[in-house]
This record gives sequence, structure tokens and C-alpha cells, in this order.
Amino acid sequence: MWVKICGNTNLADAQLALDAGADALGFVFAESKRQVNALQVRAILQGLSRPVETIGVFANFSFDEIVKAVEESGVTGIQLHSGGDPALASRLQAHFAGRLGWENLRLIQVVHFGSDLKTQVEAAADPAIDAVLVDSRVGKLLGGTGVTFNWREAQSGFRSGSGLRLVAAGGLNPENVAEAIETLHPWGVDVVTGVEESPGRKSPEKIRAFVENARSAAHRMEIAERVEA
Repeated sequence: MWVKICGNTNLADAQLALDAGADALGFVFAESKRQVNALQVRAILQGLSRPVETIGVFANFSFDEIVKAVEESGVTGIQLHSGGDPALASRLQAHFAGRLGWENLRLIQVVHFGSDLKTQVEAAADPAIDAVLVDSRVGKLLGGTGVTFNWREAQSGFRSGSGLRLVAAGGLNPENVAEAIETLHPWGVDVVTGVEESPGRKSPEKIRAFVENARSAAHRMEIAERVEA
């Protein structure tokens, strides 16, 4: 189970998530209460005790703007919320291919839950996309709302057998992440609001509980799948 703690704004919170066992740390370059810039992110990454996967979150950024932010910050992955260029992901993949530090660049495309989730996911996942993140949509807000989508309605989309890596997001917290995993069987989970004390400030207890509960639920799911097989 890939666990991403997103919306990091300072070294202490990022190190906390790393120590708790997160697989990836997210940094929001898009307009947000948790927005950071490339120089801030670089300083955070340089202060971490060990390397970890890091994802820059972008919305309505051009190719050049994303490249500049990634190169200046040093993040190892890109999360795309929207954009008018349908070839953006493949252009980014080609630009960073083989470059030191970005050999395994992860490209994540976000879709917002709708009744046609299976179609949304299939449309979002071109060959350059490594994973599709399914989030809630509240008004014009792109994420970090703390609102869940209907997991029961999303089951068929998550279990469509497409082979795509699907990440569940939107309103997850330590109390409900196990239910989300057991219902959706996602490849990964992503959390922002659910582990915060306030926007941009993490709760140590909530981060540790979230990671622990996600890992435990994933372990139970794996055991159940082996028994059924």
C-alpha cells in the first residue's frame, strides 16, 4: 500500500511523515492554503534525514512552469490536476527520461469522482501516467477539502481490472482509511486535511495513526485475497 502524506509546508512535518513510514511526501505548488514554492521545497528536501519519493502538485501550470519548479525543487514526481495540453504528461516524461534523480519520475493524473469513474480513469491514463488519483470535488476547489466521495459507488471503477494503479484520496483520515482500503482495494492512499491540526500544519498523532491504520488494513486485505485464491 503506497501511502502519500500531502500538503507539507515545513521540514518538521515532512520529517514526521517520513519517520512514520510514508512512501511519499506531497508539496502543493498550485494555489492553495498549503502552497509552497520551489526554493522552500528544496530546503525541506535537503533537511530530510534520508531520501524519499516526493511529489509536486500542479494545476493549470504550463510545461515550462512545471519543468522549472521540478528542477529547482528536486521533487521526484509530478501530480497533474488539470491542463489544456493532452500531451503534457508524455512531454514531461520525455523531458526527464534518463536524467539523474528523475530516472523513476512518477506521473500521477488526478480525476474527480463521478458516476462514470471507470471511463474517467481510462481517459486519464495515457502510457506516460504511472497512477491515477481519485479525489473529491467541492466547488472549484481541486483538493484538500476533507470531503469523501461515495466509496460504494466507486467500487466498480476501482476494481475494473484495468491494471491501473489507483490512489484513493479525498476526506481520508485515521478513522476511515481502513474502511476506504477495504471497500476500494486501491493501490495507494493520499491524505492532507485528515492529518492536520490546521491547514499546512500536521498532527504527529494523526500522521502516525493514519500510516499504521492504512498498513494494517492493506495487510488484512492481502491475507483475505490469498485465502480466497
